[in-house]
Amino acid sequence: MFLQIDFNSDEAIYIQLRNQIIIGIATESIREGDPLPSVRQMADNIGINMHTVNKAYTVLKQEGFVKLDRRKGAVVSLDVDKIQVLDEMRRDLSVVLARGICKNVSCEEMHQLVDEIFQSFIKDQREE
Repeated sequence: MFLQIDFNSDEAIYIQLRNQIIIGIATESIREGDPLPSVRQMADNIGINMHTVNKAYTVLKQEGFVKLDRRKGAVVSLDVDKIQVLDEMRRDLSVVLARGICKNVSCEEMHQLVDEIFQSFIKDQREE
């Protein structure tokens, strides 16, 4: 599993880790049933505190992307609740789209960007 963490970013490291794992699941480089590295392993691999990894795994569990098992550790397990996901996406996208409007990004440009990103995930799945 290849993760890109930007230690100079204003975004919290646990959020970056969470986001990278979600992208890995979306692109199917991480599949349902795959175990994630142990908290200690992940912390050592990235060079971060174990509490940071633990926080990322806890958030992923709360969001329905992993299950935590004392014996197996964190395992990708997609708890699909489409209505809840759509509500969360609406909330998150509202802020992103508002930022775009403030910076004079047109509706067409926003649609094109969303289509490009969505297609990149689909393309990654087809190439495997």
